Amino acid sequence: MKNILYLLTITIVITSCGGDTQKSVDRIVSEGNLKTIRATKIKISQQYKALESQMLVLDSAIAKLEGNKNLPLVSTIETQTEKFNHFLELQGSVKTKQNVLIYPEMAGTLQRVYVKEGQKVKKGQLLAIIDDGGMSSQLTQLKTQAELSKTTFERQKRLWEQKIGSEIQFLQAKTNYEAQVSAIKQAESQLGKSTIRAPFSGIIDNVIKDQGTVVAPGPGSEVFRIVNLSNMYIDVEVPETYLNSVNNGRQALVYFPVLDDSIVTKIRQTGNFINPNNRSFTIEIPVPNKNGNIKPNLTARVQINDYSSENAILIPQSVISENAAGDQYVYVAEEINADNIGIAKKRIITTGKTQGALVEVLSGIKSGNHIIKEGARTVKDEQKIEIIN
Repeated sequence: MKNILYLLTITIVITSCGGDTQKSVDRIVSEGNLKTIRATKIKISQQYKALESQMLVLDSAIAKLEGNKNLPLVSTIETQTEKFNHFLELQGSVKTKQNVLIYPEMAGTLQRVYVKEGQKVKKGQLLAIIDDGGMSSQLTQLKTQAELSKTTFERQKRLWEQKIGSEIQFLQAKTNYEAQVSAIKQAESQLGKSTIRAPFSGIIDNVIKDQGTVVAPGPGSEVFRIVNLSNMYIDVEVPETYLNSVNNGRQALVYFPVLDDSIVTKIRQTGNFINPNNRSFTIEIPVPNKNGNIKPNLTARVQINDYSSENAILIPQSVISENAAGDQYVYVAEEINADNIGIAKKRIITTGKTQGALVEVLSGIKSGNHIIKEGARTVKDEQKIEIIN
């Protein structure tokens, strides 16, 4: 290569000197005078060195004026500290603890139904009556007998206080009266089972048995379903790895896809049992239901705030690369001059939680660094770059 440049330079020198020089060289060579040939060579060599020096100056000027056109073009983002809330995304279903089937407590014909489906009822409200089979008449007789027993007992008591009559007569009258009172209470309790009342305030979701149907205690004899939609909650299963970060009071964002509605709430209760089948524990998240749109078994997407940092550095996940050793790294633009020319330098980083397209950086970079974003995959460590933000 050096010889080629030498020959080219000689050609340039000869050409610049005109055809006479070429004839002179040819004549000197043909004459065969060694001293003259050596003198001519020295002269041409000096001219070559002078041209070579001028070419170096020109190359330097060209590199200075046009060198930036060959630099990799990149864009950067400046890192800043900000508050970072990480959310664990799970799925759950809406439930209510006040969603029950009402069964009859005694056998008989469903004599009267006082409510219909969709009707709001209050706790203790009468819903239906079952034919008592004459039990109310028996109760009336027991009350009549009890009045007689009471009168007899009171008279025996006065006589006994006056030391008239025997003690056994007083005790028999007392025992008979108390037995009658106990029988009335038992009959009233049995007769109370002939009425079906609301166990809590809510809505009659379903009237299962019609009026005139024969019912009896036990499975298959459900009469009503009553639901209270004001005390709803979401049941969510959380993997055991989040046992320390998911606890009572943590913020939760709930989204109902069917309703296209979201609410902000907090965890009310965390379970104390790890399910061995899926290695998870259960949490309860209360759901306000002012409009009554939320129904039991409705699917919900839940985001639980399991980690927060007040001064976090977040960068796009797309700018992070990984080497053969498994280390994660980014390129930082440093030594940036007024012409936006800088040096790309590799920085090994340690990452934390990921939220969407952003990753928290725990170490390796700091606030104010210029992270190379566009072009990060093409630059090399210590390479000169041009920033085009």
